[in-house]
Amino acid sequence: MSGLCIPPSYYGRAASAVKLWGILISMTDVHPALARGNVAVVTGAASGIGLAAARRFAALGLRVCLADRDESRLVDAARSIGDSALPVPTDVSDRGSVESLAATVADRLGSVSVLMNNAGTGGGGDALSSPEGWTRVLSVNLLGVLHGVQAFVPAMVERGAPGLVVNTGSKQGITCPPGDTAYNVSKAGVKALTEGLAHSLRSKPGCRVSAHLLVPGFTFTGMTARRAPEKPPAAWTPEQVVERMLEGIAKGDFYLWCEDNETPRAIDEKRVLWNALDIVENRPALSRWHPEWKAAFERFLAGDGES
Repeated sequence: MSGLCIPPSYYGRAASAVKLWGILISMTDVHPALARGNVAVVTGAASGIGLAAARRFAALGLRVCLADRDESRLVDAARSIGDSALPVPTDVSDRGSVESLAATVADRLGSVSVLMNNAGTGGGGDALSSPEGWTRVLSVNLLGVLHGVQAFVPAMVERGAPGLVVNTGSKQGITCPPGDTAYNVSKAGVKALTEGLAHSLRSKPGCRVSAHLLVPGFTFTGMTARRAPEKPPAAWTPEQVVERMLEGIAKGDFYLWCEDNETPRAIDEKRVLWNALDIVENRPALSRWHPEWKAAFERFLAGDGES
C-alpha cells in the first residue's frame, strides 16, 4: 500500500469494480475523494488524457475545473462536458498562473478533492539541443507539476477530508530511451517528485490525501497526433489510460502503470529491470541501445530475467 494515507479498507472491496469503460459505479469504492459533488482539477485538460479524465470525473458527478494554456480548445472541451465543467485558461509553467487557478477554483467551486497534474509537452531534444527547448519542456512538465502540488495540496491536507493527487509521468521517465532527453529528464523528475510527495503525505498523522504516479505507455494524444493523424494500432486511447488509472487507484497502487497494444507488462518489467542493472553492473549508459549490448539485452528479454 505504498504511497497511501487512505485506510486500506477503502480499496479492497473495489479492486474488481472498475473493469470496463462506461460502467458507472460508486467511485467512492475506488477512492473516497471521488464522491459525487466533490471538486476535481485537471491540467492539460483541453485534449488527450486530461480531457478523458475530466469527462470521466464529470460523468461520475464531480464538478470539474479544466485548465489548459490553449484557451479556444479548453472552452470547447468544457462545453462538450456540460454545466459541471469550468474552463480556466492556465499556463502551468507560470507559478502565478497556477496560484490564480487555485484562487479561482476556491472562489467558484470550493475545496478541491481531486488534483490531476497532467499538462505536458515534448520536443525539447537531446542533451546538446537548444536551451529554449529544454526550458520549455522542464517548465511545463516538471515545474508545472510542482506548481500544481504546492498551490493545491497543502489546503487539501489541511481540510482533513479524503483527497486524491495524480501526477502524469511517462515510461520514458523510467527507461529513458534516446531521443528527447529533455522529455525524459522532465518525466524522471515527476517520478521523483511524486514519490517524495507520497512519502510526505503518508508521514503526516491523520493525512487522508494519497498521491499516485500515472505512467502511460504509447497513447494517442494531441502530442502523438502531430506525427500520426490517425491512431496507430499499437497505441492506447486516452480513455483506456484513464480506465487503467482508476483500476490502479482501486487496488491501492502508487505506480499506475499502463501497457499499450504493442508492449505487454512483462516486457515493460524487463526493460525497467535492465535499466536498473545498468547501475548495479556498471554497464555503459543506456546499454539497452548500445551496439555491444544489443545481443545481451535480447537474451535478457527472451530468458528468465537474468542479465
